[in-house]
Amino acid sequence: MKEYVILVNEKDEQIGLMEKIEAHEKALLHRAFSVFVYNEKGEVLLQQRALGKYHSPGLWTNTCCSHQREGETNIEAGKRRLQEEMGFSTDLEESISFIYKAPFTNGLSEHEYDYILIGKYNRDPNVNPSEVAAWKWMKLEDIKADMEANPEIYTAWFKIIFEKYYAHIS
Repeated sequence: MKEYVILVNEKDEQIGLMEKIEAHEKALLHRAFSVFVYNEKGEVLLQQRALGKYHSPGLWTNTCCSHQREGETNIEAGKRRLQEEMGFSTDLEESISFIYKAPFTNGLSEHEYDYILIGKYNRDPNVNPSEVAAWKWMKLEDIKADMEANPEIYTAWFKIIFEKYYAHIS
């Protein structure tokens, strides 16, 4: 099944649909979301991307991210992907949104109008092994410090969105 992304302008107005891989090859602006799930200790659930992923395999990133489908709200999309990747669902709420661009070494690029979604969950995830290699809970301050010490183990987009989100809540 082909997956499509919603192409948008800088006001997040839909201007078309395009197959996901083509949008990433052409670095066209499209709608996306990034989920940060917290536990009662204030830790964020991180995932290590599965080793078979076509880009950024084995790198650490936020709880989950993906693209909205046509007609799907940000919250509906976040809940769907959270279930598909991490094996659970929880209430989500929108935080900030912004545009970013992150090129990859394989010639693809993320150019996204990204919505940060926040949720709470206090159990272990039941991860999909084709999406997620490992997971862990970390405090925001520890993520920030580790990202500065070991930037190569984190996805390009997570470094960008984490900085924007951290600045927003600080």
